[in-house]
Amino acid sequence: MSSDFEGYEQDFAVLTAEITGKIARVPRLPPDEKKQMVANVEKQLEEAKELLEQMDLEVREIPPQSRGMYSNRMRSYKQEMGKLETDFKRSRIAYSDEVRNELLGDDGNSSENQRAHLLDNTERLERSSRRLEAGYQIAVETEQIGQEMLENLSHDREKIQRARERLRETDANLGKSSRILTGMLRRIIQNRILLVILGIIVVITILTAITFSVRRH
Repeated sequence: MSSDFEGYEQDFAVLTAEITGKIARVPRLPPDEKKQMVANVEKQLEEAKELLEQMDLEVREIPPQSRGMYSNRMRSYKQEMGKLETDFKRSRIAYSDEVRNELLGDDGNSSENQRAHLLDNTERLERSSRRLEAGYQIAVETEQIGQEMLENLSHDREKIQRARERLRETDANLGKSSRILTGMLRRIIQNRILLVILGIIVVITILTAITFSVRRH
């Protein structure tokens, strides 16, 4: 499974490197090429998000005791993704202002104000995104703790079930031993009774023989 994660990592690294280079080129391209480049970057950003989702699913399949390192790497990749999206937004804002100035022949003053306003809104969105990311991390960590607790409870339940099975086996063995001992005791008592009866018969026989002998004399 870790090999799948590493494969996604390599694809993500290559893709983000391409996106970074294209974002840097956007403001310097002619309008037609800029439009095409913006669409291309948007598509690649979606692909990068899908890779992150696949990596996140792979991390969730890793045993809890080995998951920490991969979770830290995922956090850094998500931060990198957020930075790429921020840089792309700023690049698009610069691109939109430049195209608007070319079309309207604006002197640039109003576009600067609009750009500042958009950048301010972008920063607010980034702060909200960071808060959402922090909430998401807390939810993931809570889920991990819950999974670990469930696994521990499952192990404890298995131990209890094995202990119960051993107790049942012990009870069964004790029952068999008790029945065997009872049978042995019964046979001992029967043998003693037989010995007593035989003893009585022998004594009676001896006494009878003595009586007949005395009478003859």
